[in-house]
Amino acid sequence: MTSAKKRPVDVEQCLLRTGVGGFDWDLETGELGLDAGSLAVLDLRPDEFDGKVTSLQARIPPEEAVRINYAVTEAVASGGDRYGVYFRSRRRDGSTHLGHARGHIVRDDEGRAVRVLGVLRTASDDAAELAVIDPREERRQGIALMVQGTTQALSRAVTVDDVVAVLSGASGLDRFAADGLVLGLVEGENMKLIALVGQTMQALDELKLYQVDESLPLAEAVMTRRPRFVDSLPDLASRFTRLGPYIEHMRLDSAAFLPLVAQDRAIGGLALFYRGRKDFTDADRNLCIGLSGIVAQSLQRAMLFDEERDLAKSLQATMLPRGVPDVADSEVAVRYHAAWGGRDVGGDFYDVIALPRGRIGLVVGDVQGHDTHAAAIMGQLRIALRAFAGEGHPPGTVLSRASRFLAELDTERFATCTYAQFDPATGIVRAVRAGHLPPLVRHVDGRVGVPRVPGGLPLGLATEFGMEDYPEVRLDLVPGETMVLCTDGLVEDAALDLDTGMHNLAQVMSEGPESAEALADHLSHALWERWGASDDVALLVLRRLPDPGTLQEPRIHRYVHQADPEGLADARAALREHLASWGFGTVADDVEVAAGELLVNALVHTDGGAILTLEVLSGPPRRVRLWVKDRSSTRPRRRSPAETATSGRGLLLVEAVAANWGVEPRGEGKAVWCDFAVPDD
Repeated sequence: MTSAKKRPVDVEQCLLRTGVGGFDWDLETGELGLDAGSLAVLDLRPDEFDGKVTSLQARIPPEEAVRINYAVTEAVASGGDRYGVYFRSRRRDGSTHLGHARGHIVRDDEGRAVRVLGVLRTASDDAAELAVIDPREERRQGIALMVQGTTQALSRAVTVDDVVAVLSGASGLDRFAADGLVLGLVEGENMKLIALVGQTMQALDELKLYQVDESLPLAEAVMTRRPRFVDSLPDLASRFTRLGPYIEHMRLDSAAFLPLVAQDRAIGGLALFYRGRKDFTDADRNLCIGLSGIVAQSLQRAMLFDEERDLAKSLQATMLPRGVPDVADSEVAVRYHAAWGGRDVGGDFYDVIALPRGRIGLVVGDVQGHDTHAAAIMGQLRIALRAFAGEGHPPGTVLSRASRFLAELDTERFATCTYAQFDPATGIVRAVRAGHLPPLVRHVDGRVGVPRVPGGLPLGLATEFGMEDYPEVRLDLVPGETMVLCTDGLVEDAALDLDTGMHNLAQVMSEGPESAEALADHLSHALWERWGASDDVALLVLRRLPDPGTLQEPRIHRYVHQADPEGLADARAALREHLASWGFGTVADDVEVAAGELLVNALVHTDGGAILTLEVLSGPPRRVRLWVKDRSSTRPRRRSPAETATSGRGLLLVEAVAANWGVEPRGEGKAVWCDFAVPDD
């Protein structure tokens, strides 16, 4: 007996026939995956679904979407891992279909719900399943859920933008079981539309600002403070001819125009549009009026918040400098960013102060606290710092006097601060800090270093504990280098420690643009906005402009830090690279030998780093000159070491490879130079 050959089982076709499908919903991104079975349950073709929840609106009515969202939200909030919910959907032919969704909530290691895996199925028409949806109970629950969901969502809205985000978000229309929504605010004698939600609502974009009169139904509702419910939207065109062309384009059936009244004042209007609804029951009208009251209260609270916040920000802005002075051969950029969350302002500040003998003072600080008192203390402290610096005191004296000034104020607040004096002529920076972040320096080759600036106690506390000494550290900015001062809002976040934040800042600096203005914007966007802008930020960027010389006489500069083991090798590599690009590669070996000897002498025998300069001298004869500048005024002397000596031959090597060499005093140090003749081609 021969057995018939079995046909392979098509699982997908089986699911389609049985009315069962699966779904995968990413709660963090909002992406929704539906298999072929789920698309069949919802009567959707693959090309009608784009992976977004919003693309289900054609099949799932708004009130049913509210029911589903509520079931998921309740399960997530209660800590559960499963939920089940019945829902009705509209099929392609207009008939109503009963379905059931059962989901399993996936949580991460911290217990946050991140994903929902589940099954959609076609619910049977037997009495047991149909009994779970009683029309009257369903209606009552739907109204309660819409009110509750809207209230919860708007309770977290702080600003007017937050309110608009709630109403215009993915679930905005679902909260009102509507197909379109328009929100307007009264500004003087005008109505300004601030939210247009729905597929055809953009047709009203031309009416974004219009006078509050009786020419449009929403403005009329605001003027009379009486809602208007329209069962046939096309019939409204005869009463409001101005709205006629828009009604024809929107192709909607009914609407509710609701005044937003708070504290006996009409602050705006809310219009809800519906497709397929032909009348409004008493329950519908009460629901719309109740929801408009919730929106009105939230908007009034948000408008008050925005006004107070704008006032506080204006107050703080008046305490910051209006501009910064021009600095010779340098660029200075400043930024102040107020935190996005919260009503209070902070005590972060910056200043750029013109000093005697062409120098400038650079200040960045932060007064303890985030309130108007902190802002007021900040204003007084900034003025005091400017006065002490303008008198020409050394940086350490400026901070010690500022600490004494703050301690004598009627306040218990302290402040952190970094202050630096910069000389554009020499590139010398003298920095001190009081419990604040150290400066960061980006070198010409793109590497970013954090100079060691020991610092002292915060201002105010230093005087209280009798420790007003602030050690001064000298930094040398060569042409093309950039220094950044900032407050902790740029580097700190609840999930990060300070070291990680400083490392991130250094990395973003190294990758940023060259100019000071562009770098300030780059840091703000890459860091402050990344952390969620939860804290105020004061930022100051100082860049010493490059000094490339001319095409005929090019020039490069490098600073080699005493504690940077890679700096010496990088400097020698830069010399060889530039000599080759200038066409002077024949002397690269000699120049590299001399540079190595002079840099090692400076780093070993002086207190600090060294500045390396290589330039082409006008000829003939063609020559390149190497400069090594350090902070010691002691002149180097040539020695005659014994045969077994391991040192003392540096200047002998320089004299052997260079055509000439010499030493020049340079203010607080000296410069050793040597020339190299370039052979003719």
